Amino acid sequence: MTARATTRRRQLGATMRKLRSRKGMTLEEAGRLVGVSKATVSRYETTEGPVKWPIVDALCREYGASDVEREAVVNMAKDAKQQGWWNSFADSIPESMNLLLTLEDEATREDHFACLYVPGLLQTRRYNEAVQHASEMRLPPSEVDRLVDIRMKRQEILSRPTPPHLWAVLDESVVRRVVGDRDVMREQLTHLLAANEAPNITLQVLPFSKGAHSAAMGSFVILGGSEPSLDVVYVDIHVGSLFMEKEEELARYRLAFDYLRAQALDMAASSALIERVCEEL
Repeated sequence: MTARATTRRRQLGATMRKLRSRKGMTLEEAGRLVGVSKATVSRYETTEGPVKWPIVDALCREYGASDVEREAVVNMAKDAKQQGWWNSFADSIPESMNLLLTLEDEATREDHFACLYVPGLLQTRRYNEAVQHASEMRLPPSEVDRLVDIRMKRQEILSRPTPPHLWAVLDESVVRRVVGDRDVMREQLTHLLAANEAPNITLQVLPFSKGAHSAAMGSFVILGGSEPSLDVVYVDIHVGSLFMEKEEELARYRLAFDYLRAQALDMAASSALIERVCEEL
């Protein structure tokens, strides 16, 4: 059976295309500068065939990539064959989730805006079970358990020795919407309060009193790497998932997130609001 391309390999290809495009260089020009064919450069920008990290390194230098960018891309090339912990699920999860898990596994920071549910990395098991059961696509209990297990496993990135920084801005509706029953929701809110004490988590609530805000487009996540140019925006549009990496797209969502966290309550006031909601349940 042909080995499926890893998501790291796909991300490598996308990054190499972005760097070359930023330099305004053709495939043929890039190949000539490092002594390889146009076809080889093209192959490095797709998921076809293996890659050699010295060529990736040479291309990055010709593209004018920063040292941080080059190191990140070379490491990606070295790890292109590496499968993540979720590989055992790979044949039964959508490609979009496969890519999301890889990006999340390699992120140094994640900026979340949530207007419907608590972000997955901060959900309790029972809360996520309730979310899964609320889907219009009725799933057997074994499938719900599998999806919840994947969600819980994802959360382990927050307890790594060097975890990513998670900055979450929650619309007030997220903390007031009772998912599951009141007991499930109290447990979830208590979990959020504990999370807001962690050094690598910043949690804010955007109150109803702020009225209209800059995220009318809905929930989104900015997955950040060691260099801003490697950022990716993830948007779940219910019928599918979007991954955006164009600079104009990134700029729009970065600006939206900056406005949102400026409009939201600070961490202490956010925790106080969550405590009040919890007491009301």
